[in-house]
Amino acid sequence: MSLDPATFETIVPSRHITFTLPNPLLHLNHFNASLLRVAVLDSPTAAGPAMIAAMLVPLYRESDWTFSTEPGHLQLLLSFPHLSRLVLIGNSPDSPLPTSYKPPLPANAVSETSVIEESLMPLLIALSPKEAFHRTGGGLPQIPFLSYEDEVIRSVVLEICVGDRVGEMLVEDVGLEMTNGDREFRRRLRFKRMPNLIQTQIRIHPDSLDFQELGTVELRLDNGILVHPYLTPMVAGLSVIASYLDNQIQSGFRPKALCLGVGGGALLSFLNAQLGFEVLGIEEDEAVLRIARKYFGLKDSESMHLCVGDGIQMIEKLGLGVPNGIDARTDDILDNVNGKFDAIMVDLDSSDAQMGTSAPPPEFVQKSILFAAKTLLSEHGVLIINVIPSCKRFYETLTDAFQDVFEELYEIDVADKENFVVIATVSQIQRVSGDAGNIFLSKLKSVISGSSYIDSIRVFSSATAAIDGG
Repeated sequence: MSLDPATFETIVPSRHITFTLPNPLLHLNHFNASLLRVAVLDSPTAAGPAMIAAMLVPLYRESDWTFSTEPGHLQLLLSFPHLSRLVLIGNSPDSPLPTSYKPPLPANAVSETSVIEESLMPLLIALSPKEAFHRTGGGLPQIPFLSYEDEVIRSVVLEICVGDRVGEMLVEDVGLEMTNGDREFRRRLRFKRMPNLIQTQIRIHPDSLDFQELGTVELRLDNGILVHPYLTPMVAGLSVIASYLDNQIQSGFRPKALCLGVGGGALLSFLNAQLGFEVLGIEEDEAVLRIARKYFGLKDSESMHLCVGDGIQMIEKLGLGVPNGIDARTDDILDNVNGKFDAIMVDLDSSDAQMGTSAPPPEFVQKSILFAAKTLLSEHGVLIINVIPSCKRFYETLTDAFQDVFEELYEIDVADKENFVVIATVSQIQRVSGDAGNIFLSKLKSVISGSSYIDSIRVFSSATAAIDGG
């Protein structure tokens, strides 16, 4: 089927078109396939002047869901909020599924970027909307090339499977080259519905530090350190009720945590092994729990309970005290937990790709859900939630609702330009200024490698809210 060039003359919100064409650039080292794959995506919120940009698909990553699927393309586009159209160009993938890949060619064997961009410019001009020409008074539009950098230089695919609720998912071991030159290895879980968002990652230690050998050497999982940017701040949020938790522990009571969203279980394992919490994890998809047990070291035990269900619905039912409201197995688990929770940790993202990367789902912000969660907490309990605001208004709505339901509200700016951690308490808290005599706080600082996030916790005020923007 041939494409009508007029198709691209106007911006059509959310339109996604992919096509292949014979590759005229085989003489350039970046391109090694007989066909080029081109994807053209228009912004779902296209407004204002038409702005178009291009991106080269990184070599050897053509089949990665980030670069081969519409959700991946959409997340790339939404990371540049003023773009009207994004054009991705790369080698046509050899496989319809993500594949392992090795480091690219040395820098001196890669064609000059300027040569590639110049060679592709006629194609990009043909894919530009008419409005882009009008903005230049009839001249050629300015089309910048955007770059994609995520430190990944090696990937070994361990498993691709399908869950009833989350759809296709991928487990992979990756080699990273950090900005400071250090090398690091991690195991990751990603969902196809939002491939740019890493659901879980833990550090792994291979016998060999040779990136080329990753996938053939023995590996050791390291659940003693949290590498996800927002998990350490979430755990640091427990310092708000450190005095209460320390008193509980000194009195012989094991603190209890309810975790909504399990993923690979990095947060649950850390709370259980490093801080001694009894943990109940609720995950919507049985297949995700299988992956967590098989690849991420998550283990059921007398102090680690895992069940399948919609976390938000279960909070609502439990908070309302609905008898037999879930299922027999989950009811048994709840009986074993026996009592209210000292902490509820919420790590749920929105499954709506049109919102971009966003957390929590909007339905969690309903006051009825927050009141139900509050009833599940002990008198001095705390709810800690990871927030990725889709916009400033979403963050304001969330914090307004929390302030209406809970006694005190705190926040941590994770400083990654994306995540915020919100901490809500059931009652007024007298925070400790130091860890003298507080065994729990000393332990907490030890396992999260310092007090920088603890020191950054601030009482929430709408006048000093961390998020900016529209």
